[in-house]
Amino acid sequence: MKKGVLLFFILGFFFFRGYSQETRLPEEEIFHSVSSHDLLDYAAELSSAPYEGRLSGSPGYEKAARWVALQLESWGIRPLLPDSSYFQWFSNPWTEVLDPGSVILLPSKGVARTTRRVLEFPEEFFPGSNSASGKVTGEVVYAGFGISAPELEYDDYAGLDVRDKIVMLESGVPYSKNDSLLKSWEKYSYHRYKFARARELGAAGLLYTGLVANPNTSYLDGFVYAHVGEAVAGELMKESGHTYASLKKEISQTLKPNSFETGRKVTIKAKTRHFGENRSCNVIGMIEGSDPLLKEEALIVGAHLDAVGHPGMLFPGALDNASGCADLLGAAKALASSGVKPARTIIFVFFGGEECGLYGSRASVENPWWPREKVLFMLNLDMVGNGKGFFLQGGLSYPAYLEHFQQVNNEFIHRNLRSSENRISYGRPRTDSAVFQTAGYPTMNLWTTESVKTVYYHHPLDNTAGLTPEIMEDAAKLIALSLLRIANDILL
Repeated sequence: MKKGVLLFFILGFFFFRGYSQETRLPEEEIFHSVSSHDLLDYAAELSSAPYEGRLSGSPGYEKAARWVALQLESWGIRPLLPDSSYFQWFSNPWTEVLDPGSVILLPSKGVARTTRRVLEFPEEFFPGSNSASGKVTGEVVYAGFGISAPELEYDDYAGLDVRDKIVMLESGVPYSKNDSLLKSWEKYSYHRYKFARARELGAAGLLYTGLVANPNTSYLDGFVYAHVGEAVAGELMKESGHTYASLKKEISQTLKPNSFETGRKVTIKAKTRHFGENRSCNVIGMIEGSDPLLKEEALIVGAHLDAVGHPGMLFPGALDNASGCADLLGAAKALASSGVKPARTIIFVFFGGEECGLYGSRASVENPWWPREKVLFMLNLDMVGNGKGFFLQGGLSYPAYLEHFQQVNNEFIHRNLRSSENRISYGRPRTDSAVFQTAGYPTMNLWTTESVKTVYYHHPLDNTAGLTPEIMEDAAKLIALSLLRIANDILL
């Protein structure tokens, strides 16, 4: 018995040592093969006009997905799916915004100092990404967060008549603590709930506060809406004696609705075309493991390929998330070109439908392309393209994996790398990794810290000028070398 155990450890030592040597000999070559110029070129390509903002479901997105697949194929990264395809398809309706439309503030009755004012696009309003085509004019009613939750004793619509009027709503929910009570608010945090509730109560249209383009909303036939900035929201409620910022803060602090008629009228115009029967896809490739047994285990690294499209003008989606895709492409190319065969399989996923409601990641866990029990972890990259340091969310929950990231960083990258444990999030899932975590997969997220350039979120100024290529290069190097070491660590 003792001799058998001793032999096992001796063989294991030499086996591990062999993998270690095979892995570490080309590490410097992998390190130097990643170029910030290449990564910026990838991000620039994906952010360019031919892909029309990569709105999932659109022809522009499919064009981007096929470009990514061509890169994987050229590097020898194989398709994963049973049909030898890189594409996992799923249903994905989408809406084409044909022009910016308009939002016009109309004069108040009996108030001489208010005049007709046409809002400026994109400085003051964005068209609704899923608005119906048409024109609506109505009185503006502020209805807080647009929530009717009797079990929580909260109703923004209590005593309010919104029939044939335009409701002005906040996104999210007034409750912000990440505890079990937040779970009770989750179903009310979805944009589609808010739209359906407003329509159910007879609203003619909607103004959503916050200049954030968002395809994760409902297309409702005949229902016209737009997004307005907080300054416009404040202007609309000024005649009623309310101050926007303090009002929103008060509702959240007291959890008591404060809805009212603003006394203002607005006209919203939209020109759109909806495609209800459409599809989109994930792009999936792999480097198959070389060990006869360990290759059955997989490491998944993913980034969402889609952005918010072309609602009135091009929203390039450079930081969110061409940056994460560029980092992933750089790491994939470096590993595939190194000549080193990892012991375990490494899977690269470019998710579609993230901005529309996490469609691609949901398709991945509902129709899994790798056995869940054989996945070591899923690592998610989102907006990894502007900053000075790294944050590996969830790393402390998986110390054996974290150790490899820390060692690679200490030996090669030399940036500040912080980490945290995976904690339960009781709110609405916001990332692809959250879908995998809920389905039982170990998950981590790699973020950048200490932004050095202005971040434009879901905005037309989210272009390559907002990227810091140096952090992208180091992200790709950190990912490639860490994945290779983990894939070849037989002691895991």
